[in-house]
Amino acid sequence: LFVFFFSRLIFGTLYPAYYSYKAVKSKDIKEYVKWMMYWIIFALFTTAETFTDIFLCWFPFYYELKIAFVAWLLSPYTKGSSLLYRKFVHPTLSSKEKEIDDCLVQAKDRSYDALVHFGKRGLNVAATAAVMAASKGQGALSERLRSFSMQDLSTIRGDSSSTVPPSVTVRTSSKQSQPKTSRSASEGTGSSGKC
Repeated sequence: LFVFFFSRLIFGTLYPAYYSYKAVKSKDIKEYVKWMMYWIIFALFTTAETFTDIFLCWFPFYYELKIAFVAWLLSPYTKGSSLLYRKFVHPTLSSKEKEIDDCLVQAKDRSYDALVHFGKRGLNVAATAAVMAASKGQGALSERLRSFSMQDLSTIRGDSSSTVPPSVTVRTSSKQSQPKTSRSASEGTGSSGKC
């Protein structure tokens, strides 16, 4: 199996790709046509192979036959790709060209419509998620504000008119510093009144 994949990579893909490059570089029309026929046949072979691998992989010498087929396609003596293209592919594609073009245009239009439809749905989902996140965030903020007592809110705003005794306001260690500040402020006003 490894030998097949390695052989196919070298002889079925890289070798023809290099000679296709040379044909493009030399601008030889005859070589263009030769390698274009090969690539068309190779594309059809790869497509067919996807299905035949599922059903025929158990067949004895299946992979060896595939290697031999690729070698036959490439050989300048057998001209396999040229033979298959001229005998089967070109006549079939020529007779069905209009139907294939129509199907491709319809598929292109359908895919565009589907892309627009799914794009709109994606935007709607994203917008809904953003609104939900914003409303949950706002709810969390209002819950956070509700957890404060009126005394805590007046202390945060800087109101010094506190009527709650210090023992009530001292609940946690973070709030202990606030009553000390208010005590020192009241002691400061008391001491200034004594002078």
